[in-house]
Amino acid sequence: MKMQNLAGKIAVITGASSGIGEASARLLVSEGVNVILVARRKDRIDRLAAELGSQAVSFMADVADEKQVAALFDFVEQKFGGLDLLFNNAGVGINGAFAGSLSPDWHKQIDTNIYGVLNCTHAAIPLMKDRSGAMISTVSSTGGRAGASGWAVYCATKFAVIGFHDSLRKELGVQGIRVALIEPGAVWTEWGGTTENDPAHQHREQVNALQPEDIAQALVYSFAQPAGVLVGEILVRPVRQLD
Repeated sequence: MKMQNLAGKIAVITGASSGIGEASARLLVSEGVNVILVARRKDRIDRLAAELGSQAVSFMADVADEKQVAALFDFVEQKFGGLDLLFNNAGVGINGAFAGSLSPDWHKQIDTNIYGVLNCTHAAIPLMKDRSGAMISTVSSTGGRAGASGWAVYCATKFAVIGFHDSLRKELGVQGIRVALIEPGAVWTEWGGTTENDPAHQHREQVNALQPEDIAQALVYSFAQPAGVLVGEILVRPVRQLD
């Protein structure tokens, strides 16, 4: 089976300022993809775009803000005329027992992890029509299947993402638009366990957590499948992670 040649494809990557988003941008550019780097931290995506060269452009936006997302996809349409890949990667996770959590932290996770995905996906669909092999790929989590202690609200958002994509796949498949999920286990990222005494950090050390590049490989593998092939879910976890 011959994989797609990705050269010249157009991809929007949210949460591109670090971690999985940054790693995915680097790998996609190496495959010849033109990438739009989206994040709130303008300085970071500007530096990354400058490093990656002519195949990369930065656009500062908060995916939870519908107006900013609309401006992003207006820009994509005007500059590129369409879109082949939306990678909904932006996400927030706040670790801690739910009984001690605060409602502003609930809203922060829900706004980014659910509304961010809805905003970007809704705006992207019109730009994907008649684009062979177009794909919407979203980062969920192993916690979106089984839950995880200390991550109740985060896991709730990822359960929602899975349900949304199961339904969206059935709506868009007839149009040839692929809808896929990547469900990582423990990954070294900037949030959710940044100090050595943090339980999340300790867990990542114990299970030898994945690197962002591992998730980027999964994304490119699914996107490069022939246009009529959908790798709908990739559940990828460290070998030592048993939950």
